[in-house]
Amino acid sequence: MRIKSFIAIFFALSSINLTIAQNKKYIVRTVVFYNFENLFDTIKGTNYDDEWLPNGLQRWTSKKYNQKLENLSKVLMQIGTNDQQKEAPTFIGCSEVENRGVLEDLIKTSNLATIDYGIVHFDSPDKRGIDVGLLYQKKHFKPTSFINIPLIIYRGNTNKEIKKENETEEDKGDEDKIEVINTNRVYTRDILLVTGFLDGEEINLLVNHWPSRSGGEKKSSPFREAAGKLDRKIMDSIYKVNPEAKIICMGDLNDGTYNKSVKEGIGAKLKKSEVKQFGVYNPFEQMYKDGNATLFYRDAGDIFDQIMVSETLIKNDYFSFRYWKAGIYNRPFMIQTMGQYKGYPLRHSLNDVGFSDHFPVYIYLIKEVK
Repeated sequence: MRIKSFIAIFFALSSINLTIAQNKKYIVRTVVFYNFENLFDTIKGTNYDDEWLPNGLQRWTSKKYNQKLENLSKVLMQIGTNDQQKEAPTFIGCSEVENRGVLEDLIKTSNLATIDYGIVHFDSPDKRGIDVGLLYQKKHFKPTSFINIPLIIYRGNTNKEIKKENETEEDKGDEDKIEVINTNRVYTRDILLVTGFLDGEEINLLVNHWPSRSGGEKKSSPFREAAGKLDRKIMDSIYKVNPEAKIICMGDLNDGTYNKSVKEGIGAKLKKSEVKQFGVYNPFEQMYKDGNATLFYRDAGDIFDQIMVSETLIKNDYFSFRYWKAGIYNRPFMIQTMGQYKGYPLRHSLNDVGFSDHFPVYIYLIKEVK
């Protein structure tokens, strides 16, 4: 029996041995990305979080905050599982988190507390203070390095030359002491790069939350195109060190699988057969063509949440970790059932805490056990 057809019987398995033809065994590891939609605590911070305070517009109380954590953890513990196997994902990439503290609270919830997740998080320069992060199961993944890589983008081309604040009288007239600063910089989320060993095998993970479509899709498109190019640059830098590196690129891209930022910036391909060395495969492009969605933007469904894999993860053998399949997790309890937004993700409102305005996405990695 072929590997894929047999494993399909065990839908959504994570971290479980699979016995197949000729007594071969396989393990499965689940990689998830989930936009948590405004996971703010109730404490006033230095960022623009007034809306998400007990006396703010959202009336964001401790009760609501704790319910939000429980709702998210309920979803996360189920992705990659079925009725027989109850193990949460190995990796959870996330966006729209206010700080490390909210992630610490999340992994302490009753649904996730026994899993022993580690956290990688950096504060970003985003105006609202929302960041990306990565949760990982410590028993399976050992990080060796992690870094936040800033996306430097500007609104318009107007530059203003100003002298350094510490310039002295002697410095005046010295052109080397003049710094060119663009006063129209757009402060957005950093890209998170985490490298480590998954069950002894090196892997690299990029977690993204690209600039929004605020101001219109066309006007803001160059920002996301720059983000795609930066992801590609990071990947190329990894390949220079290790041409056989395995890379997973995930995130809320605020663009579809068909947009220039993804197709040209990253160079993602629709079909595995199109992917050359150092290339990238995007399984969510076909899902979009099949009519699936992770969110609804201006009443149209789209897939902004994506997980892409390097060519090294789509080879035909399973002697080391390989990509197997991908999916969108959209169970009935996560979906709005009535009203204007029936069929949409069940998000937060003033009356109901909800889950998120995005559905999470996931992929499975499998590896033969000798």
